[in-house]
Amino acid sequence: MALTAQGLRGPRVTKGGVPAMVRRLGAVQLDTISVLARSHELVAYARSGAIGRSKVDQAYWGPRSETFEYWSHAACVIPLEDWPAYAFKRRARREKGRRWHVLQERDKTCNEVLARLHEEGPLTANELGGAKKGGPWWDWSETKIAAEWLLDVGELVCRERRGFARVYDLAERAIPAGLLAQDWSDEQCAIRLVAAAGRSLGVATEADLAVYHGVPRALVRRVLASSGLTKVSVAGWKQAAYADSGALSAVGTRMRGRTVMLSPFDSLIWYRERVERLFDVRHRLEAYTPKEKRIYGYFAMPVLDGTRIVGLVDPGRRGEVLLAKQVTLLRPDAAVPVARALAEAASWVESTSCEIGRVEPESARPAVLAEVTAALAS
Repeated sequence: MALTAQGLRGPRVTKGGVPAMVRRLGAVQLDTISVLARSHELVAYARSGAIGRSKVDQAYWGPRSETFEYWSHAACVIPLEDWPAYAFKRRARREKGRRWHVLQERDKTCNEVLARLHEEGPLTANELGGAKKGGPWWDWSETKIAAEWLLDVGELVCRERRGFARVYDLAERAIPAGLLAQDWSDEQCAIRLVAAAGRSLGVATEADLAVYHGVPRALVRRVLASSGLTKVSVAGWKQAAYADSGALSAVGTRMRGRTVMLSPFDSLIWYRERVERLFDVRHRLEAYTPKEKRIYGYFAMPVLDGTRIVGLVDPGRRGEVLLAKQVTLLRPDAAVPVARALAEAASWVESTSCEIGRVEPESARPAVLAEVTAALAS
C-alpha cells in the first residue's frame, strides 16, 4: 500500500509525468547536496524513469509549472492548489516575528526588498544585493534574511529557480487571486494536509501523518475524524493506523515492482521510524556525520527492490565514471538488484562506466562488479 501510494509500483512512466507525481506526493523535498544528481531529480527518476533532467526542472519551475516552494516536511516543491493549506504555518511564523536569525517583523531591509520586487519584478537574492556576508553558507546577508522571512510569512513566494537559486516574487503577483484570497483556519488547513498525507502514505500512524507535511501532532489528532481516513490495525504495529480508501484497493493487487536507488530525501523514507517499521532497515543520512563515524557513507542511497530495501550505495562521479564509493548489501541475495540499480543510474546520468569501491560484505564484491559490468555492457 505504501509503495503504491508513493508511485513506486507499476509502470515507470505514469500519466501526467512529473506534474502528476508532485500532486500525488504532495511535496518534493529540496536540498543543495548534489552527488549523483539533486534530490528533486532523483525523486522524479525513481518514479518516472530516465526522463531528461532539464524536463524535470521545467516541471518544477518552468513557465507552465503549477507549483510553489514552502515548508512542508522540509523545504519542498508543493502543488500550487495547496497554497491555502499552509496558511496556518504562515500565521505561526508571522506570530513568531523572526527566523533563527534576529529580524524584526518589518524592518528597513524588508521594505527595501518589497520595493525592489515591486519595481523590478522577480529577483534572486544575489540580484537583490547578495545572499551572503562572505562567511559560511549559513552566514546570510540582511537582504537574504529579509527575503526568506517574507517568504515564510507569505508576502513573497518562490515559483522559479535560476541555476538552483530561488527567485523571489510578490505573492500578490505570483499566486492566482482565487487562491490568495482564501484564508483557511488551522483546522481547515490540517484537514487538507492530513487527508493528503494519508493518500501519499497509503497507510499511516498518527505520527506518520504529522511528519509528512509538518502538521503538529495535536492538530492532526483534532482533525483525524474529519480527514476521511479509515482507522485500521496493521499486524506488527503497536500504534493504531489510518488508511486512505483509495490505497486500500492496492491490497492483493499484482503490480510490477521497482529496482531503483532512492534519494535519502525521498518522501518514502522521510520518517526514519516508519522506514524501520515498514522495511526493517535503519537508515540515517550521514552527510553531516564526521567521516570516521560514518557507517554507510556520505550520501548513502537506499536500493528498493520490489517491496524490500536490499542495500545502500554511497555514490559519486568523476567525469564520465559513476563511483560507488561504498556498497552495503543488507540481504544475502542483494548483489544482483543493487548492481542493476547502479547500472541503470549510471546510464541515466550518462556515465560510461562504474567504479566499485568498498563492498560490505567484501565476499560479495566479485558478484557486484560482474553484474554491474554486464548490465552496462547490455
